[in-house]
Amino acid sequence: MFIVGSYALAVILCVVTMLCWGSWGNTQKLASKSWRYELFYWDYVIGILIFSLVIGFTLGSHGAKGVPFLDNLSQVSSLAIGSAIVGGIIFNLANILLTAAVSISGLAIAWPIGLGIALVLGVLLNYFVLGGAKGDPVLLFLGVAFVLLSVIINGIATGKNSSNSGRGITKEGLTLCVVAGVLMGVFYPFVAYAMDLDNFEAPVPGKATPYVAFFLCAVGVFISNFVFNTVAMKRPIKGSPVTYKEYFQGSLPTHLVGVLGGCIWGLGTVLSYICSGKAGAAISYALGQGSPMIAAMWGIFIWKEFKGSNKTVNLLLLSMFIAFFVGLALIVMAGN
Repeated sequence: MFIVGSYALAVILCVVTMLCWGSWGNTQKLASKSWRYELFYWDYVIGILIFSLVIGFTLGSHGAKGVPFLDNLSQVSSLAIGSAIVGGIIFNLANILLTAAVSISGLAIAWPIGLGIALVLGVLLNYFVLGGAKGDPVLLFLGVAFVLLSVIINGIATGKNSSNSGRGITKEGLTLCVVAGVLMGVFYPFVAYAMDLDNFEAPVPGKATPYVAFFLCAVGVFISNFVFNTVAMKRPIKGSPVTYKEYFQGSLPTHLVGVLGGCIWGLGTVLSYICSGKAGAAISYALGQGSPMIAAMWGIFIWKEFKGSNKTVNLLLLSMFIAFFVGLALIVMAGN
């Protein structure tokens, strides 16, 4: 199977993770003109599951090193299986709650709060609790602080630029943001726990390779969606209820856009797990959670969401990018 052999390659692939995590939302944006998010989300989840199998039977099964996908899956302990599946369930709930928070309070408020909490909590858990303590802690946490600052500045700039920014945040919206952020920070360590982070080539008996751990996470996302997304369809935070009949009436191109979104997120996630053995789970997660900046870049340069912004917003955007790249550099330096 494919195993990362150097820290430099791990950093490059972690940047790909960041690009994927910050870009999959574009597929939802493409489908949103005629397709409700709850319906899109089913295709997104199916895409994650399909991709986990494809990557498992390709990169996870062929190569001179490591244990093939099916061979490893057959010997994973029930504790490791349960941990990875629970991680997938937690991620799915976090993602749906964050979407609900966005519908109430707006992207400018929900993302900085939710993903800011996820970034800090996820790095702390991975570094101190679950064996991800690789790298210089001072540089790592200083880098995380700069990335978090860039996320906050992004939220301020988006809020000033948005016509919806004046509505503020309700108690319900704040609660959803905090709960989603905590869950988003917790899901990654659950999946990382299922793996032998010290030896992907020959994991200790009962532990999973990154490919198997990701597949089990995808299973957790898929099975939990029958509960979480069904509730979201019947009792949406915004808009009228939608039905499964409407889902099956969707066109093939519309469904494929959602599947593509799941594949993009899946690629980023499996690469993050693959890199965690060389870079450490904390650094892998921290680099990946720079994704709001990638989403901001899409909004600025492709979707032209900040076209015609005033000088204050433009200065905030410049500050955002400076803080982001300083944080990114510090996190990379932490692993050297």
